[in-house]
Amino acid sequence: MTTPRVHPDVERVLITEARIHRRIAALARDIGKHYGDAEVTVITVLNGSMVFLGELLHRLPMPTRLDSVVARSYGAGTKSSGRIRISRQWQLPLKGQHVLLVDDIFDTGLTLKRICDHMRREHPASLRLCVLLDKPTRRVVDLQPDFVGFTIPDQFVVGYGLDFAERYRNLPYIAVLKPQIYRA
Repeated sequence: MTTPRVHPDVERVLITEARIHRRIAALARDIGKHYGDAEVTVITVLNGSMVFLGELLHRLPMPTRLDSVVARSYGAGTKSSGRIRISRQWQLPLKGQHVLLVDDIFDTGLTLKRICDHMRREHPASLRLCVLLDKPTRRVVDLQPDFVGFTIPDQFVVGYGLDFAERYRNLPYIAVLKPQIYRA
């Protein structure tokens, strides 16, 4: 794998593409060990987790069903607004199912807590959380992810599906933007 050219808006690369690929492979093995042969309903939070989910999903060894939910709390800012808006709910029934909720980043936890609260009303057999990135210093709710790719410091990051104002999702690595980009 060649090293991609760093985008001019990037201050520094926090996690390389190669590290991301290795960690996702390990996450898939851990998830597979946890569930064994049980079927799992994987629900992803769009749009940020699409890239992560794409790689994770084809590595999962157990039978899966796939659905998605659309929830927003950032808008065009670098901090969660605290107002969670679910604009599209999953369609598959969850009652009695093992559910794995996949998201790109676990920050304040407000979005995932709200989604989990809605899911629990459908009485799944189990509900686990898998995130590519975890920022525990920003947590404001009593909820922890079950499967974590990387724990990162309290910095606003983009790449590998994560965005700033719907840009930079296509970067193949996780990066910190130059401050002047998001302060403009």
